[in-house]
Amino acid sequence: MPEGRGGRLRCDRLFPGSVISVRVNGKQVELPRPTPLLDYVGQLGVDPRAIAVEVNGEILQRDGYADCTLIEGDTVEIVRMVGGGTGP
Repeated sequence: MPEGRGGRLRCDRLFPGSVISVRVNGKQVELPRPTPLLDYVGQLGVDPRAIAVEVNGEILQRDGYADCTLIEGDTVEIVRMVGGGTGP
């Protein structure tokens, strides 16, 4: 069986109903359970079309957001796209 971080089995980290801890943009965040990325982004009130996301050092393609579930120990960076600037 593949092992997860810290020598624990990955299935141990997916146990339903367990509180998990993830690091989002450098801050420790507790979630009530493994949480789909899009649900977490929705809780933040952020439009998923206006962000870039990196999970554990891997930049996700936007069409992969729905397949990503945040689990214990994940490190997440969420960057919002900001428009503006000066014209030509």
